[in-house]
Formats: sequence, structure tokens, C-alpha cells
Amino acid sequence: MQQDQLQSLLAVLADGEYHSGSELGELLGVSRTAVWKHLQKLAELGVALDSSRGRGYRLPGGMELLAAESISAQLPEGGLSLALEVLPLVDSTNTRLMANAEQLPAGAVCIAEQQSAGRGRRGRTWVSPFARNLYFSMLWRFDGGAAELEGLSLAVGVCIAETLESFGLTGITLKWPNDVLVENKKLAGILLEMSGDPAGTCHLVIGVGINVEMSLAAATGIDQPWVDVASLARVQGCERVSRNALCAGVLARLAALLEDYPEQGFADWRERWMMRAAFLGAPVRLITATQETLGTLTGVDKSGALVLSTAAGEQLFYGGEVSLRPES
Repeated sequence: MQQDQLQSLLAVLADGEYHSGSELGELLGVSRTAVWKHLQKLAELGVALDSSRGRGYRLPGGMELLAAESISAQLPEGGLSLALEVLPLVDSTNTRLMANAEQLPAGAVCIAEQQSAGRGRRGRTWVSPFARNLYFSMLWRFDGGAAELEGLSLAVGVCIAETLESFGLTGITLKWPNDVLVENKKLAGILLEMSGDPAGTCHLVIGVGINVEMSLAAATGIDQPWVDVASLARVQGCERVSRNALCAGVLARLAALLEDYPEQGFADWRERWMMRAAFLGAPVRLITATQETLGTLTGVDKSGALVLSTAAGEQLFYGGEVSLRPES
């Protein structure tokens, strides 16, 4: 099934009302048999359909689909121009941008309703149910190489936290180096990937995944405590958060961050990260491929390095393949 036909079919069904097979066929320009095959494809993607003889098909409760026009309309005027691409299905938004980094402009953004091979840190699979969460990546170029990127993943976390807070959500914390939590449950993750010259011009892709409305069935593949925006909004008495508005809010903050970061660096973001630091002042265990370190988390330095107070004195950690856990 072509991506544009999938988008057209979903756009019709998104209102939650019944639509007959003949109506859908007319809109798509295909036969009733082809419509049935397309609907089967939606079922394979995990989209719950309701059918009724004589009435047709519907998506119970409707569905908010992501739309480049809606997201663009909610970006601030006068800001950086972002080239948005919204796809129903992609292997990975990060992979798509990385594969075309040389040809794409800085500010290219890939947004997907679902990823078939979404990735988190340390090679983990990012669970990606269709049209329930946010999965997007932004491409940027840096002329000063990796040295300009110190602490950037922490600043991205601040952008996500501040956007969520702008919708009235509270209790959001940042776990070094790449996770957004609420009550030690994962709400969002960040994956940065770089290509090019580490000492010169390089391409950076910032991947973001935010749990917005995760069903229990879809979450069976998640191996850690998690939470989503919808449940937080209900518990905290906030209005429902639109996926399009949330995406626009994070993208606007990311664009502003990336434009100024080579000159400002992490130092200007440090206090905003520290305000939300998970496990601050608490005993933690930091695990790498070769060792475990116990200590008290005292914060991060101006480069974004984690600072632990240990029995051997103060130690700094600079990222890589690490796992940070509270020490019970």
C-alpha cells in the first residue's frame, strides 16, 4: 500500500465516524476489494477498527494524526525554517535522516506515526505503536566538530521538559544523560547520532521519542517502568495534550537551542538541567561495560559531565554506554 493512500485513508477515518466501503473506495480511487486490503493493512499496524454491516468502518474514538501543516502553523514566526516530513511508517526517523544527511538541509525534520525499527540508547528497541506517541528526528550541522556538542543531549532534555511543563504538567525530572522521567518512570528518550568529521564539519541527528498515549497492550515490550503524557494530564488535572502541538513546541525549542549552541555551549543550560535533575543528592550506581561505581549524585559540570561523590573522591563521567540507577 502506498504511503499517500494510507495517509488518505487515515485522514478520512480519523473523525471516528462510520464510512462505507464504497465511500472509501471513491475517495481513494480504488475498488471495494482494494479498500478491504487497505483496512487489513491498518489492522496489521495495530490500528483498532470497528466494522458494522450497513454502516461501514470507523476508528472508535477517532485519532489525532500528525500533520506538517498543523505543526508548522504552531511554530513561532520569525524562527528558523524547518523542513518537515511526516510519514505514516518508517524504519527509524534517525536512520532516515542519517542516510540522507549530505543532501538534506540543516533543520530537516522527519516525523513518523510509527517506526518499525525505532532505537533507544544502548541498542534497545523503542516501542512505537501507531499514531499514539511522538517519534521524530532533526538534522543539524556543526562546523566545530564534536567539541561543540558537549552537554547537548542534556540541553535537549531541558527543551523537552520545558515544553511538557508549558502544557501544565509537573514533576518532570531529567536522568543523565538522555532520559525524561516522572516519578522515576520513563516519559521520553533522546538519541543523538553524528557523522562526518569529528574535528570539523559534522552532521548531527537528534532523535526524540515521547510516550503520549501508550496502550497497555502496546507496552508489553517495554522492559522498564514508563508513563505517558495522557495519563499524567488526567492525574494532574490538565487538558488533553495535542500531539501536533507538543511536537511543534519541542521543535521550536530545539531550533532555538541548536542555532545558539556553538557559541553558548552547555554552561547556559546547566542550571535549568540541575533544577530537574533526577536522583540529585541521592546514592546511585553508575554502570559501564567494565565497571560499576557507587556514589552520591552531586550534579553536572559546565560541560555536562556527571559528578559523583565517591569513597575515592569526586569523579566525573562523560557519557558513552552507561547506565545510571538509584542505589536502593
